[in-house]
Amino acid sequence: MTDSQTAPAADHDRLTRFLIEGAGVRGVRVHLHDTWRQIRERAEYPAAAAELLGEAAAAAALFTGHAKVDGRLSVQLRGDGALRTLFAECTSAGTLRGIAQLAEDGGTVSRDLRELGPEAMLAITIENPGLHGREPVRYQGLVALESDSLAGAFEGYFRQSEQLPTRLLLAADERQAAGLMLQKLPGDQGDDDGWARVGALFDTLRAGELLELPTETLLTRLFHEDGVQLLGGKPLGFACSCSRERVEAMLVSLGREEADAAAADGEARVRCEFCGQSYRFDQGQIAGLFAAAAAEVEAPQRLQ
Repeated sequence: MTDSQTAPAADHDRLTRFLIEGAGVRGVRVHLHDTWRQIRERAEYPAAAAELLGEAAAAAALFTGHAKVDGRLSVQLRGDGALRTLFAECTSAGTLRGIAQLAEDGGTVSRDLRELGPEAMLAITIENPGLHGREPVRYQGLVALESDSLAGAFEGYFRQSEQLPTRLLLAADERQAAGLMLQKLPGDQGDDDGWARVGALFDTLRAGELLELPTETLLTRLFHEDGVQLLGGKPLGFACSCSRERVEAMLVSLGREEADAAAADGEARVRCEFCGQSYRFDQGQIAGLFAAAAAEVEAPQRLQ
């Protein structure tokens, strides 16, 4: 593969939607470059954990390409082995963040999802803002861990739960992460064997090509006979949704005793694991948080 074939800078950190009109298939391609670098550099991960995190980040972005997401979509994997948590989130604005957490006693992280332990769970969650100031609306789907890969598990989820034939390829290395998703359009669009034909071409795609080739080149090579139409897309980038207000709410949720204990040496320090931002609260500020929370609870009683 020559340098001229590698994904150009304009193709980096972007989601692209497309239509394979002759086959009645829609698709999304995601390529993460600087975004993936910023996610990965927050912590040192074993190679297998880093690859899974990159794939999860690409998947979270891919799914926003077709799902109705006005807030955020997350992919979360929980296990009871060496890999305890894998979390990746993409917002409707195209911002991503992600993190992996490993067992304190170490161990080898397996890329085979079936080896994550009997209590392992994989979920896709969409959280959209509530109307007129109401609580956010959450939708969650649990993904069966019957495949050895994230891509295979998600394919099974869309096929069984969403009744949508789906093909998915995810890949990540030290420099970049990428994903390609195909779904058959509802109804009878396309010719009778369009889905099977596109699937056979999809099977020829390798992870290296998915990571390196520009989107237009990739899609044209695979599906030019059926006519590929680019439908637009959006830029992607790293950003964290942490804020002082959210940390304050977290401290209040811990309860006064635990919050005071966190500030026993004069100051409570909270560091966001996603972006590294630090938040500090002295004992007087913590007391003020709980005084304000108590006033909010008591206010309706005084108005009655």
